[in-house]
Amino acid sequence: MHPRSHSRLNGTRREIIQAGAIGLMGLGMNHLAALKGLAAPSTGSAAAGGKAKKVIYIFLSGGLAQHESFDMKPDAPAEIRGEFKPIATRTPGIQICEHLPELAKRSEKWSLVRSLTHSTNDHSLAHHMMLTGHGEAPVGFDRTKPQSTDWPSIASVATALVPRRNNLPPALVLPEKFVHRTGNVIPGQLGGMMGARFDPWFLETSPHYPAYYGAYPQYMFHHETGFHTDERVKWQSPHLSLPEGLTLDRVRDRVGLRNQLEAQVEALAMAGDESFDTYQKAAVSLLANNKVHDAFSLDKVSAQELDRYGRNSFGWSLLMARRMVATGVSLVQVNLGNNESWDTHQNAWPNLKNFLLPPMDRAVSALLDDLEASGELGETLVVMGSEFGRTPKISTLKGATGAGRDHWGACQSIFLAGGGIRGGTVIGSSDKHGGYPDSDAQKPENLAATIFEALGLPREITWEDLSSRPHFLYEAEPIKGLV
Repeated sequence: MHPRSHSRLNGTRREIIQAGAIGLMGLGMNHLAALKGLAAPSTGSAAAGGKAKKVIYIFLSGGLAQHESFDMKPDAPAEIRGEFKPIATRTPGIQICEHLPELAKRSEKWSLVRSLTHSTNDHSLAHHMMLTGHGEAPVGFDRTKPQSTDWPSIASVATALVPRRNNLPPALVLPEKFVHRTGNVIPGQLGGMMGARFDPWFLETSPHYPAYYGAYPQYMFHHETGFHTDERVKWQSPHLSLPEGLTLDRVRDRVGLRNQLEAQVEALAMAGDESFDTYQKAAVSLLANNKVHDAFSLDKVSAQELDRYGRNSFGWSLLMARRMVATGVSLVQVNLGNNESWDTHQNAWPNLKNFLLPPMDRAVSALLDDLEASGELGETLVVMGSEFGRTPKISTLKGATGAGRDHWGACQSIFLAGGGIRGGTVIGSSDKHGGYPDSDAQKPENLAATIFEALGLPREITWEDLSSRPHFLYEAEPIKGLV
């Protein structure tokens, strides 16, 4: 359960050697980050003999409005309840938003927590809290960038502690990092105190452009002007095939040429760094694994399946996540909505109705159907949440054409399904205006513990920071009443 000691080899020299090895295998430098994720050493293991579990963590960056999704307040005053109406689900007594009709039909598969709370209304700190499972800011927190003093992300913890299956990374994040329109990378996504070697593998499928929001191309929008298009924003499935004219046998031959770098390899080994061999094995395994190729390629997906998930970035992301957990990845974090797409300060109701809720409703419903049909829903926990909720009271930004709600860390709703969760269950409640927990309050630590338990990580497991100090993984109990 202890990370290996740090290499004494100069970081730049190590990268040169790694890059040389990748070149021998016919891979380009654009694969280096992925291979680093594949090669991250494991520092622990799940409970002996436990059944392997999987998690898909869907994160709606910006702040999903509880009043417009899973905790509607139809009896509240007009300035609280908003414009949408509730609809009945298949579960008597549970109502959700009218613009989530597909999820309403499947309420026997999912549960809600309506009482998750934390202390901040700041996007960056709230992301950090919900992505790491720590409800307090780390020492020296900088909202503009990740730091080595940040708490490690849940995905990083999985990278370090969950055993690798099929030589794939235990955890990956898709379809992009959380990057603010200013270019700032939002903290809480990386290894933090565990070190960069435990950064999760980011499977980035589109270049970052700060001028778009939502599920491109069908539901791409701008908060103020509505529907928006940009030809630069394209889904780019990772291309994992061998370079033209290079067969797997030739790859093996090239790997054999590594012996010519014997002096460099010996220097690397003397420095106590074992990642060189791991890169080699992981890259060859990746190239030789047809299931991995198919999981990454939308070309292998039937038109019917694409239509069920939705032909947009939300649908493609959840389709890829479903295929990746089937292939052997234990935790997939799916970032649905770039640049805080769910930050509905203005024009909240048309933007939620036309651009945000429909593709989410469709894609998540298709995901649950597929997991159930394959028999994997029972061992795959699906979690969906945001960095925070929205204010009870509706307001209008200065200069905006339409009203919305502001940031609100005091209360949000979390959606959970699969992994042994009892469907048709509601944990906790908010007050009559949806502003504060009224019963059974939960914190980010409780949600993180629920995810760790689903991954089979034992309660006594620890991780070490860069100073070799041990930290217990579980900071709270898993959410009670879900199973």
